[in-house]
Amino acid sequence: MPTDETFTFADEPLPAKPTPQDPAQVLLTWLQRWPSNLITSKQIYQFAPRSIRNRETAIRSAQTLVDCGWLTIQKPRQRNYRIWQIHRKGPVVHPTVAG
Repeated sequence: MPTDETFTFADEPLPAKPTPQDPAQVLLTWLQRWPSNLITSKQIYQFAPRSIRNRETAIRSAQTLVDCGWLTIQKPRQRNYRIWQIHRKGPVVHPTVAG
């Protein structure tokens, strides 16, 4: 009877935990698949990856992308509404926030 057990010994190093990604980088990677050139805060809250769906993280990440030139703030129809235009900078396979 085969078993899928793994054993660790005291002298072996622990397996490395994956490092969490920057929320702005997660948002940028996700925005490359977004079908429209405009995105609202409501759409980010609903459809973005779960790690950036709360209000503070989503707004902070979007502001980082505005500062780096990936997003541009658009004038909303309502004062409590946020909308951005997405700038896709050519055929980039793995875009980075700084690039």
